[in-house]
Amino acid sequence: MKNWLLDDNRRLAYREAGTGRPLILLHGWSMSSAVFTETLPVLGDPVLGDHFRVLAPDLRGHGFSEGGSGYALDDLADDLRQWLEGLEIDSFDLLGWSLGGQVALRLASQLGPRVRRLLLVAATPCFVAGEGWTAGLPAGQVKAMARGLRRRYQETLEDFFHRQFVAGEISAERLRQIEAFAAPVVGDRVPVGEPTLAALETLRTTDLRRELKELQVPTLVLHGEGDEIIPCDAGRYLAANLPYGSFISLPDTGHAPFLTRPVQCCNLLREFCRP
Repeated sequence: MKNWLLDDNRRLAYREAGTGRPLILLHGWSMSSAVFTETLPVLGDPVLGDHFRVLAPDLRGHGFSEGGSGYALDDLADDLRQWLEGLEIDSFDLLGWSLGGQVALRLASQLGPRVRRLLLVAATPCFVAGEGWTAGLPAGQVKAMARGLRRRYQETLEDFFHRQFVAGEISAERLRQIEAFAAPVVGDRVPVGEPTLAALETLRTTDLRRELKELQVPTLVLHGEGDEIIPCDAGRYLAANLPYGSFISLPDTGHAPFLTRPVQCCNLLREFCRP
């Protein structure tokens, strides 16, 4: 892990691999950059094809990054903007997964043409279903998650992690491999409660649908058809309402396709980000 000191002296932790065009990977809720442990060396390896300088930060209050006073999208994105400016990264490709997809949308809105290509994996403009929006989780289910975190914190996170994979998607052995490096409740990788709850509240209250038409960046939306966390229709909506959006769905795939379909996802990313 590497560390960057933000303006208020908080530590932002990140992983880095490879050389080439900068590619930023943003993880999802309650997770950390550890989910990209396998992805970083593959995308940074010139022997395997188009390669990148791959950087995967831990969002505020996640992983090894220190928490802050707020966890709204602007708070999460502002940390990343400072970090990118500090590293003097002026132009980059950006991948956001799940909550990281919403952060990526906000960062792309703030930085405009500095974001060269945008890839949204299992992302949504609006996490919770409501009037006129059915491509989200029921509000009661999200509130139940928050209650579960307060009462049975680790068990709730474990349940959420395993719901990211659909039945038959991967073998039991492969699931154990993924758990070993990615699960947020293995060893010392147990997220702090306050940021986890605050980030869930950000997911519950955020609605980016009205902002999509303003984004002028080529965007690929990648979504598993069996995703039980964020319905595939949310990805279809993103692609249809982003001015330069395109959509690819993966059959028999859940919420984390880069973990269960790593070769296919890396190939799709390379193709999409090709100069």
